[in-house]
Amino acid sequence: MNTSVSAITEKNRLTSSDWQQAALDALSEGGLQNIAIEMIAKSLGVTKGSFYWHFESRDALIQAALELWESQEQEQVFGKLDALPDPQARLTALIALVAEELKAHKIYSELLKAIDHPLVKPVLARVSQRRIDYLTASLRQAGLPRKTAQSRAILVYASYVGFLQLNLQLGTPKLSHAEFEQYVAHLTETLIPSGG
Repeated sequence: MNTSVSAITEKNRLTSSDWQQAALDALSEGGLQNIAIEMIAKSLGVTKGSFYWHFESRDALIQAALELWESQEQEQVFGKLDALPDPQARLTALIALVAEELKAHKIYSELLKAIDHPLVKPVLARVSQRRIDYLTASLRQAGLPRKTAQSRAILVYASYVGFLQLNLQLGTPKLSHAEFEQYVAHLTETLIPSGG
């Protein structure tokens, strides 16, 4: 009896954040259509009733999961980099950090596939604009004139999005770890202005 009471207590401790994270995991593994309440409930070891305790609908879960993804990116990527005062070091660290975030790539790639979804489009627009603005500001601090910094920021961002499209959606190029490291080094050397 105590075991089942304990199990029920554990299930009741699930938070909306647990559901949001599980939805992001599902998204990264199979796209927006993979955010299915029954499947996520099963992965969390709870019933669908737990879902309705926290959310009114699947769309509410998707919205909350996208907000979580957006805030995690803000904290985990930009939050870490803001501590670096040197703009070249910050930009180099940004490219290195982003290059290693496989799950983030999968989520972003899946969101790009779902760009026409009314909940996805505004989030991707905000995230993309924030990323481009961050790159532009850092490139300005690195000494590039405003227009050049804006154009370079778009080029850096387009390189990221294009690589995701080639790699995750088209399946090319299949790079070894060493080839990928070489690509990232070339990207950094080509697109980030050198100091001095």
